[in-house]
Parts: sequence; structure tokens; C-alpha cells
Amino acid sequence: MKLRYLKSIIPAAALTLALSVTSCVSDLDVNPIDPSTTMEFNQNEVFTKIYATLGLTGQEGPAGSGDVDGIDEGTSDFVRLIWNLNELPTDEAHCNWGDVGIPELNYGAWGASHSQITGLYYRLYFDVTLCNFFLEQTEGKTDAESVAQRAEARFIRALNYYYLIDMFGNVPLVTSVSTENPQQAKRSELFNFVETELLAIEPDMKEPRTNTYGRVDRAAAWLLLSRLYLNAEVYTGTARWTDAATYAEKVMNSAYTLSTTYKHLFMADNNGSSVNTANTEIILPILQDGATTKNYGGSLFLIASTHKDDMPYYGTTEGWAGNSCRPQLMAKFFPTSDAPNVGVTEMVTAAKDDRALFYGIDRTLSIDDESKFVNGFSCAKYSNVRADGASSNDSKFTDTDVPFMRAAEAYLTFAEATLRANNNISSDPVKNAINALRTRANAKTETSYTLSMILDEWSREFAFEGRRRSDLIRFGKFGGNSDYTWQWKGGTQAGTSFSVNYNLYPIPTNDLNSNSNLIQNPGY
Repeated sequence: MKLRYLKSIIPAAALTLALSVTSCVSDLDVNPIDPSTTMEFNQNEVFTKIYATLGLTGQEGPAGSGDVDGIDEGTSDFVRLIWNLNELPTDEAHCNWGDVGIPELNYGAWGASHSQITGLYYRLYFDVTLCNFFLEQTEGKTDAESVAQRAEARFIRALNYYYLIDMFGNVPLVTSVSTENPQQAKRSELFNFVETELLAIEPDMKEPRTNTYGRVDRAAAWLLLSRLYLNAEVYTGTARWTDAATYAEKVMNSAYTLSTTYKHLFMADNNGSSVNTANTEIILPILQDGATTKNYGGSLFLIASTHKDDMPYYGTTEGWAGNSCRPQLMAKFFPTSDAPNVGVTEMVTAAKDDRALFYGIDRTLSIDDESKFVNGFSCAKYSNVRADGASSNDSKFTDTDVPFMRAAEAYLTFAEATLRANNNISSDPVKNAINALRTRANAKTETSYTLSMILDEWSREFAFEGRRRSDLIRFGKFGGNSDYTWQWKGGTQAGTSFSVNYNLYPIPTNDLNSNSNLIQNPGY
């Protein structure tokens, strides 16, 4: 989409931020800027950077002045790192690249010095530090726009802490810019912080769908709260099913509605056009514009890494042929392993589900040779093609906004949480919530649902959207003595279990070495 509110990224001097302020970023080499040489604080530019860091990798783009050094700039992207760490170790995605760290993610066999794990940890703390700086500089401002901006900055900080909780567990809780080594917080303490923050900012956030597109509103806080509560038992040991359902229902009853056409959510005009209503569903879009947000993460990564030049036009000259589908994902749509070797349109017809956006021509269902992209069906979910037929802004870089949080999540959260709260007994509210999504997808509806059916539904609705690992952990299907395996899980083609320790990623070795307050997660 055309970036109207996101200006060109602020000059480094305007940040006035020492990004070496805690051990969380001290070994990151993030081009530290000394506060003693501060330029005048520009509130709107720093606020812009808070959002831009979700969709860009640095100050120039596509490469040359990255926010996070020590890792390839394109790989350092927020979306790309979260996607890799939440998809590649699961039953959905497999990458055939031999790049450093990729096979370990495919197998579930990483260590504490893994470059992408380290990169995500530092990316999240970079964003947290940026938010802390903004909040310190705007403390005490009471004009309406400052109040709204501060609430949104606190939301983005909470979002980053959510991923730190989910992926790393016990990590430092840093809420101010400081040179002191921070103390390590328990996962439950971080949970309480994020919950408290989201509840506190709710009154200051704008009503659903009344904010500028690309900025969050009250529904984003509700959706993140519902996600936090849905995983509360994993994070704290205490289930919060009723709270998860309550906040999910707030989103369902809000001004956000499901897009009428599923595939439009992942197209270049998903910010809205004469035929594309995806923006009525997308609660947090990460804005992308092929002319002004050039980087090798974001939606370009989602599109290019899943496509090869033998596939129908997908709106960019980039086709990296990396990420393909594990057969267990295809089984969600074709449970008898009879997925046909056909194109996307025919695949949707065969699956009787509009969400089966896969390409099977000259592909094998089984991944026998890990080095070949054509081993495994291709996911054709994302494209840089507009639903209205107009041209995109660039032939290489993409306009497709990343639909990072969307209202459909609330429907499945509500269904799962309600079912669990009711001793796994299905009910009309559970049925109706799931059937709303299945009806949108032109899929057969059911009269009742079980937990195992809901786990499969999470995959059908959100395949390749960067969340699968968390769902599998919540259902006890990831690390440990799980009864569920998939191809190449544990490093064998048939699949085998890996340690429950892998339900958390390790705290990076560099951070442990520089901060004696930190204790490593078990097993690393």
C-alpha cells in the first residue's frame, strides 16, 4: 500500500538513543548513539520509527544501515525472524536452504549461539528500547495525540514482550533507558506486566477502526490480551480460558469483520480497494510499499521464499524457492494423502476449502530430498497481485501489507477457550465461531467440534502466518514425548520426538556472558 502516514525513516541522529543501554542489546552492535550528543527530540519521527521497525530492517533499505548488526540485514526483519522460529520447527513449513541455522530450525535441534534466535532476541529488545525511549521523552504530555501515541507505544512494547515471553520465557524486564545490567524476570512476572499494560492502555486507545490505517486501536489490545490468556497455562501454570473468551468476543463484536474473500487478505491491495475488503479484518497490518519500504523481510520474504518461477504470476520478479509445505500440513486439507498435482485454483476446488492455496504441479507430497524446493507442495497464499487488477508499485519489492493480527484469530480463540472452559463439551457458541470461518472459506461446516479439530482448524486458517509453534505447544504436540510427529521432526525423515526443552528458545550466549544476572533456560 502507499505509505501516507509513515514518513521516510527518521535520520539516526533524531533517535537520540543509546542502544547499548542494557546487556539485552550491548553485544548487538546496533550502531549505538550517545545520548550526550542528543539532537532535538522529534516526537512524530520517533513514533514513526516504532511502527517502521516492524516492517523495515534499518535506516536505508533494502540494505546498508541495519538496526541489528551481526546478522544479515534482510534476515533481521521482525516478521521474517518470527516466521522462521514459529514455522520451520513445526508440521507446516520446511526450508530447503542450507543457510547457517536453517537445518537446525527444520529439525528442532538448535543451540544458544544460533544466529536467528539471537537476532530475534535482539530485534525484540531493540524495539522495546525504542518504545522505552519514546515513553520517557513524552512523559507527562496530555494532549490527545500524545496520549494516543503513548498508548500505542506501550502496546508495541507489550507485543514485543509477548514474543519474549512466548519464545524465551524468563528474560529481563526493561522499562527505562539505563546502563545497568537488568535483572531476569520470571515468565509469570512478564505475563503480569503485559496484562497490566494492555488493560491500562485500553481507555487511551482509539475505538476499533477509527485510527489511521496501520496504527493499532483498542481491538488490538483486546486481541493480544485474548492471545495472552489463551496461553496463560503455558506461561504461568494457571489457565485463563474464560478471560481469553471474553476478550476474543470483544473483538468479534467490534467494528472489525471478516473479509468476504479469504485470499484477499494476502494480496497487494489488502489495505482496501474497490473489490478488496481485507482491511475490515486486519487489526495490525505491517505496512509495506514496494516503492518506499524496500527490504528483504516482510511480505517480500513471505512471497518470494514460497515461490519459484514455474508458478503462476505472483507479482514480483523475486522467487527464492525456499519454504515448502510439509505433508502434515497438506493432510489438514487432504487427510487421505491424496492432494492432487494441480494448480492453485484446482487445488482449492479439490479441497473444497478456499484456504487450500497450494501449488502441486511437478511437486511431490513427501519431502524425500531436503535440498529440493519441489519436494513438498508450494504455499501460494501470499502474492503481490492486486485483487482489483491494478499494477503494484514495484516489480521487485512488494505492496502487500503483512496481516500480522487479524480478527479471525478471535473466532478460534473464542471457540477453543470456550470449549476448554466447558470441560471440552462443544456448544453452539463454539460451533458458530468456527463455522463463521469455514463458511467464509466455502468449506463444510460441522455440528460440533473437539479440541483436536480446533488444532487442525488453527492450521487451516493460519498456515504460514508465523504462529504454529505456539499452538502446538499449547496442545502438548511440540517438544517432549508428544504423540504427534511430522517429517523431519527431530532430524529424521519419518519424524521423532525432541526434548521438551525446545518449547523455549535459549537466551543468547552473548547476553549470558555479558550479564551475570541471567540464567539459561533448561537444556542449553
